[in-house]
Amino acid sequence: MFRRIFAAAVLLTGALAAAPAGAAPAPGPTWKACGGIGGECATVTVPVDWADPGGEKTEVAIGRVKASDPKHRIGVLFVAPGGPGVSGIDNYTLKAGLPDDSVLRQRFDIVTWDPRGVSRSHAVRCDAALLAKAPTTFPDTEQQYRDLVAYNGKLGADCRARTGALFDHVDTASAVRDLDAIRGALGEERLSFYGASYGTQVGQQYAELFPGRIRAMTIDSNMDHSLRSGGRYIETASEDLEGSFTAFADWCARTSGCALRGQDVREVWDDVLAKAEGGTLVDPKTGKAMTSEALQSELMNAMYHPEKTWYTEATRLQALAKGAPSDAAAVAKEDLAENSYQAIWCEDWQWRVHGYAELKSYRDAAARRAPHTRLSAFWSDVTSCLGWPAKVVNPQHRLSVRGAPTVLIVKGRYDVATPHAWNYAVADQLANSALLEYDGIGHGQYFNSRCVRDHVERYLLTTKTPDRGTRCAAVWPTTPPPAKTESLTLPTKPAHTS
Repeated sequence: MFRRIFAAAVLLTGALAAAPAGAAPAPGPTWKACGGIGGECATVTVPVDWADPGGEKTEVAIGRVKASDPKHRIGVLFVAPGGPGVSGIDNYTLKAGLPDDSVLRQRFDIVTWDPRGVSRSHAVRCDAALLAKAPTTFPDTEQQYRDLVAYNGKLGADCRARTGALFDHVDTASAVRDLDAIRGALGEERLSFYGASYGTQVGQQYAELFPGRIRAMTIDSNMDHSLRSGGRYIETASEDLEGSFTAFADWCARTSGCALRGQDVREVWDDVLAKAEGGTLVDPKTGKAMTSEALQSELMNAMYHPEKTWYTEATRLQALAKGAPSDAAAVAKEDLAENSYQAIWCEDWQWRVHGYAELKSYRDAAARRAPHTRLSAFWSDVTSCLGWPAKVVNPQHRLSVRGAPTVLIVKGRYDVATPHAWNYAVADQLANSALLEYDGIGHGQYFNSRCVRDHVERYLLTTKTPDRGTRCAAVWPTTPPPAKTESLTLPTKPAHTS
């Protein structure tokens, strides 16, 4: 399934070679303050191409927050970033990530990293002006389809030229070997692991390659890397967007403080989407036309963490329906110079689409399964790879894990970023696993439910899994935001991250 990998010693900053028998252990990474984000940072040096360990090298940035109760320290908990393309150091140091009062922070050194091709770890860079010229990822004609394929090829060639040799080696299997190099550099015989969203793919593939080096592993909101059909991928993602939206509409109907209470939320959404599809929807915040692609992306982002976003999403839809000014959902500007998501994704997923007609059939099938929301914004996970020049070096496959301890799988009822069908598929592939189900809506269930959090923390501390059939009740938003609040900042493109 994977390329043959030749044996190689872990390489650290300043060079780390295999020590002769009886020699003192090689020094670990040199830690320095991470600056304003908290914690300590260091680097580990690894091969650009793990099949050629003696060739060109690259540095992977790692971050650490030491256990606050060192007398009862268990070891290192590796927290995998999502995305793909998300910086672990920015999201899992002192100022973000695991809750400040989590017992995991007391008992473990929390270690995370920027995966190869991301942020401090030799980010994939592309021409910002070319990135800004991206065509629609929702082609409506044969010509738009051809334009998108040609653009992806041109962009990929530009990214390769600006990034160098690493561009062709940013796949998750390589990132998994980097993780094992980090484990070795820290002197940990076995790792404890928490990964949400795209971080679950890291965990799953680590369990395949290094099952005997795992102490405990929680994978929360799972990718299913066995999905080979672009049509099925889009359908399942669209189904959970529809299910999440339906739950949102029902919640609004029964909840005081929801801006759309007393109205038919489904009808409001249908009217707003129809305007966007017809090119007549104007964003009252900018005064500019809003596409259906942007509208569906915004709705999808609002479904990740209901407690944080559902009240403001209702206010946002009310404003879009009326055309009134709103500060509820400002869209964040992205750094268009970094394009890690697309580069990593398109080396992990191979989609065999034979032209516009087939792609249109995917879209039509998704709309039949999702009559209101119609199409998941993760549609672009298929279209962004059409024409991309890098080889798919880590293609889809069913998991084959032997010799790993019991892995804890966590899923939600509906999850717009990692649908429930994907999680069940992973549980089926991982014979030695325990399934914890959250009956609510959202993504990254550890962050959405105290019940889930308690079970995950107990397992990571003791390796004892929840009893078979354990479920956590749904948690619904109950507290509207303050009358005057900062604008909700949402990314323009959803990502597989919590």
